[in-house]
Amino acid sequence: MKILMVCLGNICRSPLAEGIMQHMADEQDLDWQIDSAGTGGWHVGEGPDKRSTRTAHGRGIDISKQVCRQFSKADFEEFDHIFVMDKMNLSDVLAMAPNEEAAKKVKLLLGDKEVPDPYYDNNQFEPVFDLIEHGCKAIINRATS
Repeated sequence: MKILMVCLGNICRSPLAEGIMQHMADEQDLDWQIDSAGTGGWHVGEGPDKRSTRTAHGRGIDISKQVCRQFSKADFEEFDHIFVMDKMNLSDVLAMAPNEEAAKKVKLLLGDKEVPDPYYDNNQFEPVFDLIEHGCKAIINRATS
């Protein structure tokens, strides 16, 4: 299975989601490929935000080698599932969907709730990690039950 995690800049939430989901999939011996992207292109080629890297490292997950990239229409062909962090990301990604089949691949990571952007509040990185971890666990539980 191929899963893409998407947020705004691909430096805070989606790199965490990529790292958390890949870590969990590996622990379950699932042959899943996880990637992440941002709807905006401001940070293309950069690594994740240091606060995300530090938060993940504190939980035993290394996201330091990830490289930020921008979401593209080709991702609809490449991935089986596209999980977005908030409703603005959802709207932006759905606007690029070439057809209804592609649009059906796109969902909020937390079902009907959003993962808040921690960029402007250092104290939000740990709670955001917990929210993303919860969403990833739910996806794995659905896929393996």
